[in-house]
Amino acid sequence: MPFPIPERRMRRALAFAALGAFACTSSVQTIAAPQLNVTSSWIGNTYGYGQGTWMQINVTAIAVTPEGKVYTDAPWDESGGEISAYQDGKALGFAGGTHGWGGQGGNAVAVNHRYLYGAVGVGNEKGHLVGGGIWPDKGRQWFGITRRPLDEPRRAAAFQASPQPLNPHAQLAGAFLKIADVPTGTQSGIGGLAASDSLLYVSNTAMNRIEVYDANSMQRKSQFDVHEPGRVAIAGDGTLWVLTGTASDHAPQVAHYSADGKPLAESFDLPADSVAVDLAVDPSQRILVADNGPRQQILIYSRSGKGYTQSGTLGERGGIFSGVAGRPGPGRFNGLTGVGTDAKGNIYVSTNGIGPRHDTIGAGLGATLESYTPAGKRLWNLEGLLFVDGAWMDPARPNSVYTGNKRFELDLSKPPGQDWKYAGFLSNRFRYPDDPVFLTDQWPGLPTARSLNGHTFLYLTDMYADHLKIYRFDAQRDGEVAIPSGFLAGRERPVLHVPNAPPGGDWIWRDSNGNGAFDSDEFTRNPGREKLGGGWGWWVDTRGDIWRARDEKGIWRWRFGGLDARGNPIYSYDKLDKYDIPAPFTEVHRAIYEPETDTLYVTGYTADAPHDPGFWKEAGRVLVRYDKWSSGHPEQRYMLRLPWDPKAKPPVTPAGLTVEGRYIFVVEPAGGVHVYEKDSAKEIGTFGPGAEVGNTSGWVDVPFGITAHRQPNGEYLVFVEEDARGKVLMYRWKPA
Repeated sequence: MPFPIPERRMRRALAFAALGAFACTSSVQTIAAPQLNVTSSWIGNTYGYGQGTWMQINVTAIAVTPEGKVYTDAPWDESGGEISAYQDGKALGFAGGTHGWGGQGGNAVAVNHRYLYGAVGVGNEKGHLVGGGIWPDKGRQWFGITRRPLDEPRRAAAFQASPQPLNPHAQLAGAFLKIADVPTGTQSGIGGLAASDSLLYVSNTAMNRIEVYDANSMQRKSQFDVHEPGRVAIAGDGTLWVLTGTASDHAPQVAHYSADGKPLAESFDLPADSVAVDLAVDPSQRILVADNGPRQQILIYSRSGKGYTQSGTLGERGGIFSGVAGRPGPGRFNGLTGVGTDAKGNIYVSTNGIGPRHDTIGAGLGATLESYTPAGKRLWNLEGLLFVDGAWMDPARPNSVYTGNKRFELDLSKPPGQDWKYAGFLSNRFRYPDDPVFLTDQWPGLPTARSLNGHTFLYLTDMYADHLKIYRFDAQRDGEVAIPSGFLAGRERPVLHVPNAPPGGDWIWRDSNGNGAFDSDEFTRNPGREKLGGGWGWWVDTRGDIWRARDEKGIWRWRFGGLDARGNPIYSYDKLDKYDIPAPFTEVHRAIYEPETDTLYVTGYTADAPHDPGFWKEAGRVLVRYDKWSSGHPEQRYMLRLPWDPKAKPPVTPAGLTVEGRYIFVVEPAGGVHVYEKDSAKEIGTFGPGAEVGNTSGWVDVPFGITAHRQPNGEYLVFVEEDARGKVLMYRWKPA
């Protein structure tokens, strides 16, 4: 979970003199409300957890048994499924021991007839975990291999004595082969694994060698030099196919070695623009190479005379960005990470939206695992598409939903879990490499979609509410892809990697020439002394004004300035209104404005309901509705005490809120939702995850984790971030 920010100094409420005196009503204290009749569903994951299963949110490596069972590995899955197993389109379970208590996943996996071998990391939680042989010393990090029985991967397949037999956290230590012991922060992960029943080949990428171990005793037998080795595949004759040069900026190449490490002449060159990330050998001894470059294809090579030539491909050239860019479908790969085959020649392909060498951003761009016949027909597809993400209905199309960098289509006539379809991937790294989705945070962000001057725009704020990204659309030219259009920057550190950005953060960027790139002449520095950084509350109203509740610094409002010649929304520092903290608040954490009624809903903390620094992203303990906000004489209609019991298990606090139709929706960290009438503040009822999703929600780990949309028939769709298992919860509620 993200770390809390330091406690902000609280100050007394500022006089609201600029807006005149309040006409106040008494505060509203809620009592227990009934459970509302809702239907639970979800979007973004093949499985909703109703049966206790989910598709992991990232896959960076796969290994396939002759029977078609697929084992995966990845650095991170929020619920501990870094190493998981699948077969025939069904999730079989996960290995465990790769998440928490120092455990981490990795980027390589291999199988033989007895064992699963997975690349993993072991840390010490900044020195808090101490135990010789179980965790590294403070300031150190281990990279190595966990070995598990193939038929029961949750158990350790020990090959050495446990350092502390009575310590439950030491059980896997007896099945851990340490490859590297390096200073914390050093990248020394294993680049590839391949196993026969007798030998295990390990790509020690950082040391420029492949190490060979006995697959049963796990004793090192030999090693041989290879330049930056990555993925390894064993051919039918026992020779090795290896990706080399995998840690450098230049494109990896394919090399061929004998079983004892001697270079062989029988190899082939890849296309100049290819980015090979994995390779496999099928039963016909064809070499399959996953090309994560612009082709986004599986390249297939067959023996021809004394060498190999390309004999085919799997997938559309250009992948998801061919044809209608961003439109998913069979063979439209997006961020290839793995390829494998079974004894029948079926091909298995994994993707994560970007590729295996991009840290944890792959955990937010969407994992898929697919199977194809030798002829290229898709057999099945699994999707784990969302992480730290929300959802917002498309203002221009019915039953269309945006998330941070995807679009989904709904068919509410279908049962829960079958009522959504993946329809669009919004981030094109080939056409728009400056897209801040790839450069500013590890995840795309929480969405707001607005229709302004007849055009749809997507606004995304990051999970720490630091900055705001703005995107436009051009379906004729870019299909589903969202084009970088604007950016409001906060602190310096989160935007350090934005190209050409002025130092120090605190700037506005607009794509004035329409090329989607962050050109140096398109930035405007904040001319004032008061910095933008800080504050938890972003809101974009229906007229395009951007609101920000800035804790003890009041409320800021950027006025929408229309569209420029390229179709970008215009925001500037000279169209910025600043409001003092309104009474009775000492801090304001959210401000939601409805221009149709000139109503502002503010949440935060007061002198008698102060901020608890242990709950750093919460909306606050008090909600106030102000009418006639822009009149100069705003009226406080009511003050509502929100649910607040931080000592409860799970804690009861307002993690986020939204206003839609006749209601206010407030969500707790564990996913429970409270519904209030927005005119009276009367609590109508509560609801939470139902049996369809296992009566379970992950943590609402962001300040904008709930949105709502009133359907034409009066039904409400309520979307809630579900941090744990790769989806967004979708509730359907129709008031009586």
